[in-house]
Amino acid sequence: MKHIILSRVDNIGDVVLTLPLAGILKELYPECKISFLAKNYTRPIIESCKNIDEIIIWEEILQLSKTARVSYFKSLNADSIVHVFPHKIIAQLAFLSKIKTRIGTARRPYNLLFCNKKVNISRRKSNLHEAQLNCKLLAPLGLKKEKDIKEISKYFGLTNTSVLPPQFSMLLSDEKFNLILHPKSKGSAREWGMNNFTRLIELLPKDQFKIFVTGSTDEGKMISGFLEKYCNQITDLTGRLTLAELIAFINAADGLVAASTGPLHIASALGKYALGIYAPMRPIFPTRWAPIGANSEYLVLDKECKSCKKSKDCLCIRSIKPEQVAEKVLLACQKKFDHAGRCEAI
Repeated sequence: MKHIILSRVDNIGDVVLTLPLAGILKELYPECKISFLAKNYTRPIIESCKNIDEIIIWEEILQLSKTARVSYFKSLNADSIVHVFPHKIIAQLAFLSKIKTRIGTARRPYNLLFCNKKVNISRRKSNLHEAQLNCKLLAPLGLKKEKDIKEISKYFGLTNTSVLPPQFSMLLSDEKFNLILHPKSKGSAREWGMNNFTRLIELLPKDQFKIFVTGSTDEGKMISGFLEKYCNQITDLTGRLTLAELIAFINAADGLVAASTGPLHIASALGKYALGIYAPMRPIFPTRWAPIGANSEYLVLDKECKSCKKSKDCLCIRSIKPEQVAEKVLLACQKKFDHAGRCEAI
């Protein structure tokens, strides 16, 4: 293998959980070039991965004529493409440009025509994690043994993060646990609710925690009342960070609490303390989407959530008590300073 393309043109969390494939492929084929086909807004997280050699931006390809798109794909001189996220146009382009090995799920009708290596997986009904399902697509490239979650978490390769600008690094505290709260999800996940985040802030000792709230500009406007009420207890970073800066800030902080969102998976992949709060509902339950990393965990009710399926408002996730979250975060804080104390003693 000389050149393999990983194609995933969807969201940040999905891209993060695809990055281990690059690390696994580098282990199988150390000299192989790995390219990642993605949307432009996910570029900073891909640039942070040491195992990606080239980023191909999907929006730039879409600006080309149909003939020029095929010519561009041919110019990549790829041996293989893995359609991690099924996409009919990309599958067709890979077929027309005669990429030798074209891998996709057998569940998409168009892949029966455009892919010559089809893997029979059903994501919606599976009890495997998203990262494990992604790995199954590497079987035609020589991955013979199924990897467990702990193994996969070693392959993220996020060692090329940007340097955090001074105006943000100066906000962090050496004496406290720097905790990021990311309360909104842009509609991509069931949310824990602002009342719960409010109570969590009240439960965490001010002398032990420095709390930051992140989110987009629009999300900041949505929770403006909350941000104003707790302006003396939190640092509002909503709308202030680019994605590259957010990644760097998460890397410099100690931990993050969020629902099933991109920032949660970024924190987990960076090895930070990452606490996810989930609804017990297929296919968005933690069995499929939990953060994976050495310092990651999640909370979910032990029940089957059915009544919330047609509603964005999920009583099951909102029923997770702030006291439960505070207990776990306090333990992470204790571990940080216990470790620091041991280091000083040594």
